[in-house]
Amino acid sequence: MGKLSKKAENLLMLAWTQAFIAMAGSLFYSEVMGYIPCELCWYQRILMYPLVVIYGVAAIKKEINSIVSGIILSGVGIVVSFYHYLVQKVPAMQEMGGSCAGGVPCNAIYVNYFGFITIPFLAFVAFTVIFVLSIFLWKVVKEEVNNG
Repeated sequence: MGKLSKKAENLLMLAWTQAFIAMAGSLFYSEVMGYIPCELCWYQRILMYPLVVIYGVAAIKKEINSIVSGIILSGVGIVVSFYHYLVQKVPAMQEMGGSCAGGVPCNAIYVNYFGFITIPFLAFVAFTVIFVLSIFLWKVVKEEVNNG
């Protein structure tokens, strides 16, 4: 793989920054605020934290060989975080949220900014931003390779 264009590097750094902010936010809520993560929160962390490493290494090496891994992890993260948000906000699904293993039910809402922004909502937004940036990055690099 050749040198990345400035546009590709910027997209890569934006994806890494979003993953880092999401990781730092989840650690802030658990370690500083003392919110104990539920089972679905742990799954989202399992999907988010490697993205910091994947995009960080890609940015340092200036290559995107691992971009497919990032797309897959963020895509699965979108599904998990959206499901978790539904468990918190949709009354019919809230009953399922109490069945999570561990000490904290998955329908527990620690934060509720503006009446709709919860921690799973923040994760959903972060995964979506990373996914979209990754798709754009993939297209930019593919066009650069095809054009020469």
